[in-house]
Amino acid sequence: MAVTTAKVDGRRKLDYASFEELLADADRLSSGPVKVLGNWSAGQIFRHLALAYNGSIDGFTMTFPWYFRLMAKVFRKKLLAMPMPAGFKLPSSGTKALVPEATSTEEGLADLRAAVARLQREPHRAKHPMFGDLSNDEWNKIHLTHASLHMSLLVPL
Repeated sequence: MAVTTAKVDGRRKLDYASFEELLADADRLSSGPVKVLGNWSAGQIFRHLALAYNGSIDGFTMTFPWYFRLMAKVFRKKLLAMPMPAGFKLPSSGTKALVPEATSTEEGLADLRAAVARLQREPHRAKHPMFGDLSNDEWNKIHLTHASLHMSLLVPL
């Protein structure tokens, strides 16, 4: 039965300041037992983040409904500054592109490391499917906020 992640207790409070901080946390989580509070394994979370990071370079096939895009335009600064809410449902096109199949922790971590290296190496960024054009700094903020959300569901034992 699927967990309603918006109502999960015991999540870690995270706010990554850098990709190095994210990768250090991923390494710590990969080195020992972890309690998973959500629906995805550590490997799936790592791979999901990697897919999003690569999508910010290659572009996304998904689109958000017009009302999400309008709200993103009107409240852009506020939305970019706040934490991402748990329990958000991707559009069906996003589910196909960003929901990973079963993935080992090692495979997911390797994907995450490669995607972070690519972000740091390649300057090009595609349009965000909800916000449109973003600077690299804005993309990085979104990526780190997104990582904080998903990684908060992994608790080291």
